[in-house]
Amino acid sequence: MTIQKEVIQLMTPTGEMRCEVYRPTHKSPVPSVIFYSEIFQITSPIARTASYLAGHGYCVIVPEVFHELNETGTVLAYDDEGKDKGNCDKFTKPLIDHDSDTEAILSWVEQQSFCTEKVGSFGVCLGGHLAFRAALNPKLSAASCLYATDLHSGTIPSGQGEQTLALAHESKSDFLFVWGKQDPHVPGEGRTMIYQSLTEQEVSFSWHEFNAQHAFMRDEGDRYDPELANLCYELTFKHFSRNLH
Repeated sequence: MTIQKEVIQLMTPTGEMRCEVYRPTHKSPVPSVIFYSEIFQITSPIARTASYLAGHGYCVIVPEVFHELNETGTVLAYDDEGKDKGNCDKFTKPLIDHDSDTEAILSWVEQQSFCTEKVGSFGVCLGGHLAFRAALNPKLSAASCLYATDLHSGTIPSGQGEQTLALAHESKSDFLFVWGKQDPHVPGEGRTMIYQSLTEQEVSFSWHEFNAQHAFMRDEGDRYDPELANLCYELTFKHFSRNLH
């Protein structure tokens, strides 16, 4: 499988949003996956992951999640300054603005001859939360949410209505959740609360916990666990195969 990359600009209610699109070079239509990044936006590890997903037969759209809060093309560094700026952006942008970003991406997907009608979401860290949030949209069929932050705490401003977890019953998607047991951002009690809420709301989901730190999928830094990363990719591809084909 060979892939190609392009950059698109989508108009949203909060301004123009830059997205990177990775997809197979063949002309046969493929399912789409909206890939939501960490707070650092489209870093090199995020781009490599997008390429890897696309190489398995998906059109992968990666939005700049904080496009209205930064100059186009902004990539934050994996350092304290970048973390502080990214967290500030996370707690500034309300979830309803992420919802309208998702709608803009879905409208674009519907217009592309190389995309099927099937759409899923994938995300890590903040992106895990946003992948879950996106799957509340009835146009999505599946979501792969990796160590999703703030689902248990409800600390991201919603902008309107309830927090994401409380709305899970509205989704028609099948969810895959992956967690690290040593992740301080989503401690054991937080994971338990999420699991119980999803069960009570009768959400369709599968659940995996590993002995790993936060961001263990990121192939940069000392928390990277390549063996677990490969396993989680395999789980994701099987999940998407069942739900997007």
